[in-house]
Amino acid sequence: MTTMRFIFKTIIDFIFPPTCSVCGEPFNAEKEAVICPHCISQVRYIESPMCSKCGKPFYTEVVKDHYCGECLTKKRYFNRARAMGYYDGVLRNAIRIFKYKLKNNLAFPLIRLMVDRMQSFFEETSYNLIIPVPLHSKRLRERGFNQALSLARLLSKQYEIPLDRYSLTRRRMTEPQVGLSERNRVKNVSGAFSILEKNKVVDKDILLVDDVYTSGNTVDECSKVLIKAGAHKVDVLTLARVS
Repeated sequence: MTTMRFIFKTIIDFIFPPTCSVCGEPFNAEKEAVICPHCISQVRYIESPMCSKCGKPFYTEVVKDHYCGECLTKKRYFNRARAMGYYDGVLRNAIRIFKYKLKNNLAFPLIRLMVDRMQSFFEETSYNLIIPVPLHSKRLRERGFNQALSLARLLSKQYEIPLDRYSLTRRRMTEPQVGLSERNRVKNVSGAFSILEKNKVVDKDILLVDDVYTSGNTVDECSKVLIKAGAHKVDVLTLARVS
């Protein structure tokens, strides 16, 4: 930043101090920060012990990760799923603002938090592709952007992993999963996704990206069509998880 630009920015920040995109309070922003330190400090991160398959946190004295009861009895097509934090409080508010109020500038700080907190996840596996959970074209027109694609694009740049935004497609509209019974959640997403070009995913280790893990049915249905198309393995990564 040149001297004149720095002076200009200092004056503007003094007259119109930056405000946090989540809580709306003014704060001393550094390097174009859009989330204040107080909000960041309120994020509840998910840590072990958790289900080694779906990432569900355990509220027990058990130290080691192990399969939860659902993953012991239910077939999962994804290899493992992990989420950065609990879908509550500040993180829930940030994701809702990012998702529904079209504040795409929240994508970078959220990804930065994810990368900082989950280094071991990224270091354990070398992925060939990053694929976002797709929106239906009608929903995309209504919302204006795909939040999963925004997250996947930044992860692709961070780790220099090719981004594939076209191979996995949503071929029919689905209802929001929140509020549905488990049976209806499975039915809601069954057959909702398809692969356009199978040769692009064959034998690939894929990182599937979305914003929130609710029941796991959506990401598992995506993983199912990827595996059946010939993918070697699918891991799932989300910003948050509904516990």
